[in-house]
Amino acid sequence: MLRIAMGMYFLYAGLSKIIDPAWSAVGYLSGAKTFTGLFEWFALPQNIGWVNFMNEWGLTLIGIALLVGLFSRVTAIGGALFMLLYYFPVLNFPYAGPHGFIVDEHILWILIFVVFYATRVGRFWGLDYKFSKNKN
Repeated sequence: MLRIAMGMYFLYAGLSKIIDPAWSAVGYLSGAKTFTGLFEWFALPQNIGWVNFMNEWGLTLIGIALLVGLFSRVTAIGGALFMLLYYFPVLNFPYAGPHGFIVDEHILWILIFVVFYATRVGRFWGLDYKFSKNKN
């Protein structure tokens, strides 16, 4: 159930960015508190096009993969990396955003993705089971 709920969440997050022509990650990246040089580089005009594309479609594909339970281990790694990239801009150590002390929702998402990776969550009501050679 958690995999399905997260799939819906990530799918909506990606699609809502794709269909909004005004959406851009520039504001989020420009306000980074940690690794400011890296995130300012992502926000440069020559980079923001591919950064927005990767963000929109990465979230969408993670959502779809979670919903259907396909490539769950690769998806878990990708999802955890995405959440790490979302975490650092809001981290003003030791405060993670306005309501977190080191840990915020991004860390929780990362931990859920770690559990998904470890448990091969796509094998339960997902397509990973259908394509698995080892059905145990």
